[in-house]
Amino acid sequence: MPFIESTTSNQITTITLNRPDKLNAFAGSMREDLLAALRATTASRAVIITGAGRAFCAGGDVEFMAGLQKNGDVTAFRKLLDAGRDIITTIAELPVPVIAAVNGVAAGAGCNLALACDYRIAADSAKFSESFVKIGLHPDWGGTWLLPRLAGRSRALEMLMTGRMVDAKEAHAIGIVDRVVPAAELLPETEKLAAAFAAGPPIPLAGIKRALAASASNDLRSQIDLESEHQLRAFQSNDAREGMAAFFEKRPAEFQGS
Repeated sequence: MPFIESTTSNQITTITLNRPDKLNAFAGSMREDLLAALRATTASRAVIITGAGRAFCAGGDVEFMAGLQKNGDVTAFRKLLDAGRDIITTIAELPVPVIAAVNGVAAGAGCNLALACDYRIAADSAKFSESFVKIGLHPDWGGTWLLPRLAGRSRALEMLMTGRMVDAKEAHAIGIVDRVVPAAELLPETEKLAAAFAAGPPIPLAGIKRALAASASNDLRSQIDLESEHQLRAFQSNDAREGMAAFFEKRPAEFQGS
């Protein structure tokens, strides 16, 4: 069985980390395979990332990394870092919403993979940990950028410096999870949200994702100018014509992405 599975239905792609016996920890070509799966979703309208079994992702395979350290293989370790960077930036650059369905432990790189998604739904049994310092390592996969923007600097500092485990309830309270649901409802609720995203007009939805990302560094005038650029593109689209026609005809719009 492949360690990364990708299936598409109704324009929603579900990517599953599938190494349940190792809590879906990254080893071998898993990083590259996940990156390839993400890059293949451009025709989809929403993406879900989840884990098989009882974990979302336990991060990097420590046994594998210890082997690289023992052999002094800094070049191979650097390739792991580069792959992680490419995964996180690809999620940010995809024109479609990416939802993390966090079904269990999300630790280290697995935690930051979840944080990089546009929306996070967690099972009530999920747990999060920036566990890098527990094994003497520094956070990667964008953790020092992502976490403070969601939880604030002080909470981020505490999580990153202690590596302590945060349960789903606390994760929701501090803002790193958007919704907590019973474990049995995780995938149905995630798929329901993905379907709502997928039903929307792709051009303005892609613009919304880019505009929200830019808002972190733009001043108000720059942000309004960016909104105007996206709005003009949307205004001239066939989907805007369809949306307005559907409004007057009192029917659901059928957006085609053009």
